[in-house]
Amino acid sequence: MALEMEKYLKVRKAQVQGARTVDELKKISDIVIENEEELKEVETLIKNACKCKNVSIETIVEAVKNGADTVEKVGEVTKAGTGCGRCKGIISNIIENKR
Repeated sequence: MALEMEKYLKVRKAQVQGARTVDELKKISDIVIENEEELKEVETLIKNACKCKNVSIETIVEAVKNGADTVEKVGEVTKAGTGCGRCKGIISNIIENKR
């Protein structure tokens, strides 16, 4: 079962606002995780920043710690944000908060 689009969007919007864990996601959004399968999907999704290029939050945080201080520089190093571009808000938040 794929996560419903409404819940997918809630996860992504919360990530742009800084959510990096399921607990943070729940605090930021009104998402209701209905079962263990949804929880697993959300946990997988929240670890990923760029779906197009399959780049994790952890990889982007590492790039930022190593000096990538713009979305473009993160893209050069990780390829994140170089596909559809919808993850650029998440990348920007990581740069701003360095987490």
